[in-house]
Amino acid sequence: MAASAKTLAIPDQSNNGDWTIVLPRRGRQRKNLPKLRKQEDQRTWSPSDQANDTIRESKLLHKMEICIKKVEISQFYRTLVVELETMPVLESLNRVLASESKMGMVIYGVGSIENYENPRLQLSLAILLKRKFSWIGRLEVFDPILSAIECRIIESFGCSVLSVNEQGRRCAQKPTMFFMPHCEAELYNNLLQENWPVELLNHVVLFGNSFEIYEQFVSEFKNSPVVDSAKYILASRKFSREIKIKTL
Repeated sequence: MAASAKTLAIPDQSNNGDWTIVLPRRGRQRKNLPKLRKQEDQRTWSPSDQANDTIRESKLLHKMEICIKKVEISQFYRTLVVELETMPVLESLNRVLASESKMGMVIYGVGSIENYENPRLQLSLAILLKRKFSWIGRLEVFDPILSAIECRIIESFGCSVLSVNEQGRRCAQKPTMFFMPHCEAELYNNLLQENWPVELLNHVVLFGNSFEIYEQFVSEFKNSPVVDSAKYILASRKFSREIKIKTL
C-alpha cells in the first residue's frame, strides 16, 4: 500500500464480507491524520493453555493436513493463484518488493485452529501461498487465543508464532504482506496508523476485509462505533481501489 493503492478483492464464502489484497501503484497522495489513541501497549505474550497432550496434537496435525489439501484442490485457490500471476498484480508486487527478493507475511487474528475449521482453512491458504510463490518469505502468526498445542502445530508447518501481542502495530520497515481475513476494523486501523508515512505504506500489502464495505457501512450508519475505529481505513480509500476475484 502506498500513496496510492490497488486492491484485489476475493469474495468470502462465509458471508462475512470481501477479502482484499492491497497493492501499491502511483496516484493520489494520502493526507495526514491526527494521531489516534493507542488501544494498549504491546506486551509479551505466551499461551494461557500450556497443555501437553500428544493425542490432541496428533489429531490437530491431521486436521491441518486435510485442510491444506482441501484448499489446494479448491476452485477458490486456483482462481486466486491465477489472479496473483496476472501482470498488473505482479507489477504492483514488484513495486513493493523494490530491491528485495521476498516479503514476509504476518498473519493476525487467525483464530483457534483446533476448535474451528475456518481458522484452519485460512492458515492453510497462507501456507499454500508461501509454498507457491517464491516472493513470500517468512510466515509469522499471532492470535491471543492460541494454545501451546496450536503453536507447536503452526510451527511444524514452518511458521513462527509471535511472542508479543503487537495489537496490529507492526512497523513495515521492509516489504510485508499482512494476512488479516475477518480481523476487526480497529486492528486494520492500528496497522495503517503505524505505517501512515508514505515510505512505510510503500512496504505494505494487505490481504483482508474489503475497505469498500467498511466505507459503505459507515456511510449508512454514521453513529456506529466503527466510525471512530476506522478513520485510517476510510482515509486510505481516497488512494485505493478494489478489484474483485470471481470465485465459486
